[in-house]
Amino acid sequence: MTLDDIRIALPLFILAMGALLTLIYGAVSKNQTAGFVLSVIAAVGAGLWSVFESTIAVAPSLRLSGSGLTHLFTTYFCFMSAAVLILSFGYNRHRSIHGEEYPATILFATFGMVALASATNLLILFLGLEAMTFSFYFLVAIDRQRTQSGEAGLKYLLMGALSAAFLAFGIALLYCLTGTLNISEAVVLAMPRDSINALALAGWGCVFIGIAFKLSLVPAHLWTPDVYDASPAPVVAFLSGGSKAAAILFTLMLLTHADDLHPLRLPLFFTALLSMLLGNLAALRQNRVRRMLAYSSIGQMGYAVVALVSYQEGGFQVAAFYAIAYGIMSLAAFGAVGVLENNGCGPELKEYRGRGFSHPFASAILTVALFSLAGIPPSIGFTGKFLIFASALQAGELVLAIVGIIAAAISIYYYLQLVAVLYLKQNEDEKTESVTVLERIVLSLSAILIVLLGLFPAQLLVFLRVQF
Repeated sequence: MTLDDIRIALPLFILAMGALLTLIYGAVSKNQTAGFVLSVIAAVGAGLWSVFESTIAVAPSLRLSGSGLTHLFTTYFCFMSAAVLILSFGYNRHRSIHGEEYPATILFATFGMVALASATNLLILFLGLEAMTFSFYFLVAIDRQRTQSGEAGLKYLLMGALSAAFLAFGIALLYCLTGTLNISEAVVLAMPRDSINALALAGWGCVFIGIAFKLSLVPAHLWTPDVYDASPAPVVAFLSGGSKAAAILFTLMLLTHADDLHPLRLPLFFTALLSMLLGNLAALRQNRVRRMLAYSSIGQMGYAVVALVSYQEGGFQVAAFYAIAYGIMSLAAFGAVGVLENNGCGPELKEYRGRGFSHPFASAILTVALFSLAGIPPSIGFTGKFLIFASALQAGELVLAIVGIIAAAISIYYYLQLVAVLYLKQNEDEKTESVTVLERIVLSLSAILIVLLGLFPAQLLVFLRVQF
C-alpha cells in the first residue's frame, strides 16, 4: 500500500474507527454525551482532512480515487453527518432514544457515502451505496416509542431490499457484457455511441430502477411519505440531504463516462415529468407538515433528473450543485421541524399556527428553508432551479422546462402556506423556546449557506464544471 493509498482512504479509516470506538465506549459507559462527542469529532476530522488534502490520485489496489469531486462530496457528507449528530442529541434525549448505536450508525452511513464518492469500481460503488442504505434501515426504525417508526422501517427495508436486488442484477448484467468492473470501461462498453444491445438495455434498466428508489422518483416513491412522517427529524434530514445526494452522485459517476445517453433519455424524461407533477400536486393536499415535505422532495428530485436529461448543456454539474443545495435546505428545514417538535409542536399544519411568535428562531430558520425550497430569490433554491431550467431550455427539453416551471410555481403555494400559518395569527399560548447553543449554530450556518450560495454560486459552479 502506497502513501497515496493511505491518504485517499484516511477519511474512511477515521469514520470506521470513530464508529467502532463509539460502540466500544457505549458498551463500557452509560455517558451518552461522550459517544455523540466522539462521533462528531470523527465526522469533522474526516471532513477537515478532505478539505485540506489536495491529492488527486487513484489507489488501484483499493479501487478508490481522490478526485476533486471525491474531496467535495466527502467534505459535504462528513459535515452533514456532524450537523445531524448535533441536532440529534437534544432530539433523542427528548424522545428517549438511547444507545451508542445511533451515533455509530450515522458514522457507518457516512462511511458508505464516502466510499461511494471515492469508488472507481462498480462493486465498491454498489457496496458504498448499500452500506449507506442498510444504516438507514436501522435509523428509520430507531424510535421504539412509536409504532409508526417500526412500520416505516419495515416498508423502507422491503422496498430497499428490492431496489438493491435490481441494482445488483443490473451491475451483474453490465459485467457479463463488458467483462470489467471498472466504472469508466464498463460504462463506455455498455453504452456505445452507435448502438446498444438488449443485454445492456436490461442491465441499465435494472440499475435505473434501483436508482429511482434511492431518489424516490415516481413510480418508486411510495415509501417516502411514511418514512418522512415516522422517522426522527434529524434522521429525515440526513436521509433527504445525505442519501439523495449520494444517489445523485452514484448516477453521475455512471453517466459521465457514457458516450451517448440517448438510450436512457425516455426513462429519465418520464420519471422527471411524473415526479415533478405528482410530487407537487400531492403536496398540495397534505395536512401534515412532514408528509408535505416528503411529497415536495419527490418533486425536488424530479428537478435534479431534468438536469441529468440536459447533460449536453452542463446538466451534470448543475445536478451536482442541486444535490448539495437540496441537502443544505433539507438540513435547515427538518432541523427546524425537529426543534419545533421538541418544543411541543405537533405534526399537523394547524399546530404550527403562531409558532413564529412563540418560537422565533426555529420558525425563522424554517421560513428561510421554505423560501429556498420554493425557489424564491436570493436563495440557493432559486439559483439551482434557474440553472436547471436554463440548461433544459438550452438542451431543447422544452416540455420538461415548462412543466418544471409550472410545478415550481405550484410549490410556492404550499410552502408559503406553512409560512403564513407560522406568522399569520399569534398563538394564544405563550411558550418559551428551548434551543441549545450548538443547535443554534448548526441551523444558523445552514440558513447562512442557503443565502450565500444563492448569491455567490460561481465558485462552486466553476469547480464542478472542471470536474465534468
